[in-house]
Amino acid sequence: MPPNLINLPPPSRAAFLLDFDGTLVDIAPRPEQVVVPAALPGHLIKLRALCGGALALVSGRPIAQIEAFFGGAHFAIAGEHGTAIRHAPDAPIENLPLPDLPAKWMRAAEAAVAAHPGTQLEPKRNGFVLHYRGAPGAGDALLAVLAPLVAEQPQNFHVSPAKMAWELRPAGLDKGTAVRALMARAPFAGRLPVFIGDDVTDEDGMREARAMGGLGLRVPDVFNDAAGVRTWLAHLAETAAGADAWPA
Repeated sequence: MPPNLINLPPPSRAAFLLDFDGTLVDIAPRPEQVVVPAALPGHLIKLRALCGGALALVSGRPIAQIEAFFGGAHFAIAGEHGTAIRHAPDAPIENLPLPDLPAKWMRAAEAAVAAHPGTQLEPKRNGFVLHYRGAPGAGDALLAVLAPLVAEQPQNFHVSPAKMAWELRPAGLDKGTAVRALMARAPFAGRLPVFIGDDVTDEDGMREARAMGGLGLRVPDVFNDAAGVRTWLAHLAETAAGADAWPA
């Protein structure tokens, strides 16, 4: 579907919930190497104003990382798949209670990365990600390390696939639960969510947005890539000011 044919709710009813990696920014060889284009923060701030403040970033990254990329706390953010949420730019971070990650699991992850050059371990608050973009053939071997770990506590943890990565994270929390948490409070409450994401982990957020009467838009199907998303959001932000309707 071309972006100009998307049947968006009007600004007074819309709430934008946006993934970060692969949606707002281009995927980089390593997570810390992504670049936020200079114009992007300003466009998002304008779009947020058009929607009465109802714009949030929903990411698998920790909130502090997202804020560092944007140079401050400009947005509501659901980090680490909703295990931590800042409901407004000036609000405190709410951390959900999570199961403790066994220390031996982190040691196993470190050993797996050491055994497969080109892979990378990305620690998180109660989990971690094993990236194999730099060693594409290592994906199965890394999964073989993770599977027996989560089998020890299947009620508390699970492994989910991502782009050239495996993420071990707490069970029962995903971007769908993040969407529900954000949409339960002002300024999001009563609006229709427009969730945009590119990865397997974004599918939960898309499904929840659709279930709430909104839109779940998958980047490759609608925008082609993150550059297409940025162009579309910039167009909305720059041409819809002062009217409760989006540009044609």
